[in-house]
Parts: sequence; structure tokens; C-alpha cells
Amino acid sequence: MAGLKGLQKIHVTRNKNYQKSGIKSYVWLLNKWGFEPTKPGPYYQTHKITQTHAHGHFHKFGGKAHSHRVLVKKATSSDGSSQAGEVGADDQQNDSMYLCPVSIGTPAQTLMLDFDTGSADLWVWSTDLPSSTTSQSTGHVIFDPSKSSTFKTSTGEKWKISYGDSSSASGIVGTDNVTIGGLTIKNQAVELAKDLSTQFQQSTGDGLLGLAFGTINTVTPKAVATPVENMITEADIPKSLELFTAYLGSWRDANEPDKGESFYTFGYIDEDAVKASGQQIAYTPVDSSQGFWQFSSTSATVNGQTIDQSDNTAIADTGTTLALVSDATCEAIYNAIPGATYDQTQQGYIFPSSTTADQLPIVTFAVGDTQFAVQKEDLGFADAGNGMVYGGIQSRGTMTFDILGDTFLKGIYAIFDQGNSQFGAVQRVETEQNVSAPPS
Repeated sequence: MAGLKGLQKIHVTRNKNYQKSGIKSYVWLLNKWGFEPTKPGPYYQTHKITQTHAHGHFHKFGGKAHSHRVLVKKATSSDGSSQAGEVGADDQQNDSMYLCPVSIGTPAQTLMLDFDTGSADLWVWSTDLPSSTTSQSTGHVIFDPSKSSTFKTSTGEKWKISYGDSSSASGIVGTDNVTIGGLTIKNQAVELAKDLSTQFQQSTGDGLLGLAFGTINTVTPKAVATPVENMITEADIPKSLELFTAYLGSWRDANEPDKGESFYTFGYIDEDAVKASGQQIAYTPVDSSQGFWQFSSTSATVNGQTIDQSDNTAIADTGTTLALVSDATCEAIYNAIPGATYDQTQQGYIFPSSTTADQLPIVTFAVGDTQFAVQKEDLGFADAGNGMVYGGIQSRGTMTFDILGDTFLKGIYAIFDQGNSQFGAVQRVETEQNVSAPPS
């Protein structure tokens, strides 16, 4: 493990190929989290007999034939009858909004990875993929283990991530040196992709680095430790610094520069970001029993009016673009926006793109005992056509907890304190300084 003096920010790169789509992002989350929609629309879950595992984050790889849920899309045939078919890659958001550089091997091969606090696998595009996949997918850095003197194959280990039949990645496992933000983790498990579904083939990044807890890692026959877990084990880091942080920026469109530096840190908190907020970090305990950064969030507010959510919890997920909350909370938010409505064809709430900042409500969600505001500009996520914008906050369906993704996280500086099992936040100054109308 490298000395602590070498710690540095990991600068976030905006994926310029990312094209915001409200309904495609929502469909991706239906697959990722495996929940049943409670609001009407073309997408719903059904059951299917299969040899593979049930999709969604709360199921592990393996098992015999059984019935599991599959996401399908309603369609109308030429004779007017209603039909349904499984969701394909074109129905989903195929890209990550943010990518970060990670170096693997000796000499180092630098790949651009999606940092995801909602999963726990470190997997990469590799030379084990068939040539038919790599030859048709340009712009990727493909990890070659044969060119690394420190790579070792892990005999008998395999991995598979699946969010439904249309989106999966799988392969073999090895160990190598992995460098993240100045920290070099030796003998870190690296999952090499041998097979990628169309969903992942169409993505821009070179893989994913999971920052959830290792209990949901998919390697079999035994889960492997995540980079953060190994960082804590290998490094002589004080318990108060067994953590990583995320400072994510907002972009209105693909050509707009980042409004302030976006970064991750590992092993330290950026004090300048904390000081800029003028606040102390508010911490709350994390329940990691299901492998996620899950904490108490028992209330929300809309223009100062409290929405009680007794016993509610939320998961902080950097790999989720939207925020998914209860139907009651969604209704309170969009009832406060003039002209907002629920659109069944897009399976989401939309509102006029002409809405001004003054017309948008102040929306907050609790992190433990402290309320944190969503930046007003992030209440609008993507162009929905016909002079409307797709909302950045949508229904969590049958899930009994919130998913606070980038819509929420862009309004805070987030501290994921694994050593002390707590999540911390300070309000970003942009929340008050850079309020503007949603994208048109």
C-alpha cells in the first residue's frame, strides 16, 4: 500500500457521450433495483421460469430453475391488441454520466470506470472478451492481464452481474495492483469480463468500481473484498479516515463545463469543500446489513411543509441518476410545481420547461436528523418533449426505502465513512448560489 502522503483527488470526467433520457434512466433503475412500478406506464414486472438468478440487487448469483421477475414492455400490435415483450438495450440508459480513472497492473493500465456505491464488484473490459465484441466497440481501454507482471489468475472463481435478461456481465477473476487516488492496493480482486450483454457493450466506460459493502459482491464460490475494504485492511490509516468522499457536479447539457470541480477522495476529507459550505458535517449511522449505504430518512419537506415518513430509510447511490421516493412524496413535490403532471407514456412526472426558479419548490430530504436540499436545477432531469422536462425525482414503486441518487447527491458533499459505519453530508454552496430554470 502506498504511503498516505500520496493521496490525491480523483477528478471526475463527464461522459460526453451520455444522452439524458428520463424514461430510459427509469427503466434502467427498474432493472437495477428490481421493483414493481406503482404508477401506470408501459413497463412492468412479470414472472418467468429460468435457470438464472432473480434480477435486482437483492438476489445473489446461482441457484436452480425457479420463477423470477422480468421487466417487460407493453406494446400495441397492428391489429390494436396489447402485447408485451422483454425489455431490450434500446429501452434503457446505456451509459454512466460520470467516469473516473483507475490504474490496474504493472506497468499500469489506466481505465475509465463508473464509481457505483450501489454495487460491490470491480469489473473491467478485458482481452478475454470475444473479438466480435471488442472489434465492434470502439473507444474502450481493454485490460490485458498478460501485460501485467503482477496479475495472478484466481483459480475456480467466477462472477456475474445481472439486472435482468437484457443486461448482464460475467467472467473470471484475478488479482493485481489497483491504484485509486494515490492509494495502491496490492492483490486486489479484479473481475475480467468474458461476456457482456448489448446493454454493457453500448456503454462508454471501461467497467465499474463498486463502492458498496462486500457482502453483495457477486464472485463465487466466495465473495471478495472490495477496494475500500482492502484499503482499510492494508493501509495504516486512522479509523477516522477509513472513508471515501464524493463531490459530484451538475451539467445542464453535454457542452456545458462543470460548475466547480467534481471529484472523489479516498482516505481523506477535502476540508476546502467542507469550509465552503460553512457547516459542520452531519453524520448518521449506516445500516450495511444488506450491503448498501442505507441510513434513516424519516422526513422530507416541500417549501417548508414536512412530509412525515416514519421509519423510512434511504440508500445513497452514486450509480443512480435519479432520486426514487414514495408516491406520497412525489405527489407533494409535483403538486407544488405549476403545470406538473404524471405522464403515463413516459412513466414519470414531468413539468413545463419554462418553469422559473422562483416557481420551483425547495425540496429537502433527511439524512438522519438533518435536512438537505436538492438543487433546484436538478429537479429537472431531461427534455421530455412538447415543452416539458422529465423530473429528477420519481416513484420508488413497491420499494419500502428511498434511493437517493445523483439528483440528491449533487446538492451535497458526501462522506462515506466505512470505518465508523456512518454517512456524512454538508450542503453544497451551489444549492443557493446557482439556482436556475430546468433544462429545456
